[in-house]
Amino acid sequence: MNNLSVIVPFYNEENSLKKSIERLLKNDIFDQIILVDDCSTDNSASIANKFSSNYNKITYVKSEDNVGKGNALNIAREFLDTTHVIIHDADLEYFPQDIVEMFKVSKLYPTSLILGSRFIGNKKRKNIYARTLFANKIMSLFFSFIHSYKVTDVATCYKLMPSSFFQEIKIKEKGFSIEIEVLSKFIKWNKSIVEVPISYEGRSYRDGKKIKTMDGFRYLVNTVKYKIFN
Repeated sequence: MNNLSVIVPFYNEENSLKKSIERLLKNDIFDQIILVDDCSTDNSASIANKFSSNYNKITYVKSEDNVGKGNALNIAREFLDTTHVIIHDADLEYFPQDIVEMFKVSKLYPTSLILGSRFIGNKKRKNIYARTLFANKIMSLFFSFIHSYKVTDVATCYKLMPSSFFQEIKIKEKGFSIEIEVLSKFIKWNKSIVEVPISYEGRSYRDGKKIKTMDGFRYLVNTVKYKIFN
């Protein structure tokens, strides 16, 4: 029987972490919620600790150093005890009710990666920056060309995958390019990605959005890099 863990990597998200976790708890499909603190310096640790103390299914772990999202995910691997896993950023841009639909699809395709796409279907979406929307589509087209496999949204956070795959790989990227790394490695592991429409509400840089223009260039470089190397 399939069951699901969600990993929540975060760094200095005291303004959104509580609401983000509450959103997950409202969708009672998770056997595990693993909160991974990338050595936050604000009040995030206190918030995460409180949830961990009050809910048996929630585990809180903290990195000794601020290394990046990839390192946080590598730490979480050791705590996984389910057949499948999904990553949920704590920034309130994504909506856990979409994970419910993705998990249903994963039961039909248990060895596939279920990708939550912001560019298919008619879900409610709010993209604050037109340049980011355009860049994401260009990156997805480039990735699809390099890997000879169509993916409509390579930069999406929502990727639900078999835990056996996730525990087998070692994530090398520290920043946002982990999205490219994970997808590239999965295509080599099992060339089967099933896309599901999801909602999205992009936050502003004033509200804490962290991705920068340089990250887009890294996406392109790493698309080629992980096509060739592991």
